[in-house]
Amino acid sequence: MPKLKTHRGAAKRFKATGTGKIKRGRAYSSHILTKKNATRRRRLRSGALVHSGDMKRVKAMLPNL
Repeated sequence: MPKLKTHRGAAKRFKATGTGKIKRGRAYSSHILTKKNATRRRRLRSGALVHSGDMKRVKAMLPNL
């Protein structure tokens, strides 16, 4: 059986935590920040976890996590 390839786009966007969950960055934080208030911009800086419904798809793209 051949080696499994990692999806390189996904590898740049997701990281594994110590407990095996997958971290992601938040959307809507790259531009048009002037109309977003400070609380919202601060919340966008922090990461989040991948939702349980999407976990199977993300793990399929990242076989070595």
